[in-house]
Amino acid sequence: MTKFGKWIGAGLGWTIGGPIGAILGFAFGSFVDASNLERFANRNQDTTTGDFIISLLVVIAAVMKADQRVMKSELTFVRNYLTGAFGESESSEMLRMLRDILKQEIPLKDVTRQIRARMDYPSRLQLMHLIYGIALADGSIIEPEVIQLRQIAVDLGINDADISSLKSMFIQTTDWAYSILEVDKNAGNEEIKKSYRQLALKNHPDKVAYLGEEIRKKAQEKFQKINEAYEVIKKERGMV
Repeated sequence: MTKFGKWIGAGLGWTIGGPIGAILGFAFGSFVDASNLERFANRNQDTTTGDFIISLLVVIAAVMKADQRVMKSELTFVRNYLTGAFGESESSEMLRMLRDILKQEIPLKDVTRQIRARMDYPSRLQLMHLIYGIALADGSIIEPEVIQLRQIAVDLGINDADISSLKSMFIQTTDWAYSILEVDKNAGNEEIKKSYRQLALKNHPDKVAYLGEEIRKKAQEKFQKINEAYEVIKKERGMV
């Protein structure tokens, strides 16, 4: 079980059951006997690093399969992104598992419903941030992809303001900084400061530190983008 074994060995929780568990029954074939999956289950139903990574891979696979075909270039983009995020060794194991998951039918609505019920909100925000990043790994994103990503976010229980904020971190418009901070361009300075404080608290990397250092580092990128947006607005307005 090479590197992926550390995620399994650390215990899997809620991803063992439900629609994700049904998918794993096949995908784990090259790692462990599917009939013995239960012995790896973490009886604590809190989200583990393994639960988060598996959820990410399943949703990525669903996005890749949306147009009924998976192109080699898509796998290349995903591999490059995962390597940058998690390192060469771990990304290789993740890609192996992703290839197995891609062979399965993925009931995306059921999968997102399971994630929404089991994963806390800051972790779902981080999950969606990673999915946006992967969707843009090829340097562009088309409207059907934007629509699909928004629907996934909605199904994950992400509110409209946070969806717009996440989108603006990757697709910059004229008012991108205001959109990231979830305020109107005509908002007052105090409203902007308040929104920034709330976002900084909700998206602080420490919120997902329990998922491991790799996930925390990616959360730091999101946190930095919020700070960047705030600094842009402060400079534009001469705020102190």
